[in-house]
Amino acid sequence: MKSFQSTIFSLIIIISILLANFLFAQQSTEEQKYLTPESIITEIYQLVTFPPDTTPDWEKVKSLFIDDAVIVLRTSSTKMNVMNKEGFVDLFIRDIQKFNMEKTGFQEKILQKKMTIIGDVAHCFVLYETSVPNSSNPPQRGVDSFQLMKRTDRWWIVSVINEIPRPGVPIPEELQENEL
Repeated sequence: MKSFQSTIFSLIIIISILLANFLFAQQSTEEQKYLTPESIITEIYQLVTFPPDTTPDWEKVKSLFIDDAVIVLRTSSTKMNVMNKEGFVDLFIRDIQKFNMEKTGFQEKILQKKMTIIGDVAHCFVLYETSVPNSSNPPQRGVDSFQLMKRTDRWWIVSVINEIPRPGVPIPEELQENEL
């Protein structure tokens, strides 16, 4: 009987260790997304891209920013809006509804980026392209300027400033050189 109990106890220990390792591996994979400024930049573009009949996980999007983050978006050739992360998500949701993107999906992809890291501070220029699948409108390019900081063993977005290239406002030379 003791042998049977010992075997059961050993099995329980082995299963517990395997389960703990599995859970740690899952957590580590998720946490790894925040270990470099590059991973944060990649993650935000992946999170706001979505296929038809879905929408982004807005809580995950907001989790990339510090609480007091500042986002400045070009909304027309003469206007820029300053907002916090809640306002950024609200604007995105309004645009999804306004342009019926729940049915079409939305894509925002990185074409080129230039990252500078100094200790716990990083800056990244991103040339990106947005498009609505199956739309008659051509993709639109933009440039985002991200400022990031490392705090409590992970990277956070502190601010984003957006500009739309247009006549008189070209794509910066450093983002044109190696354009994909």
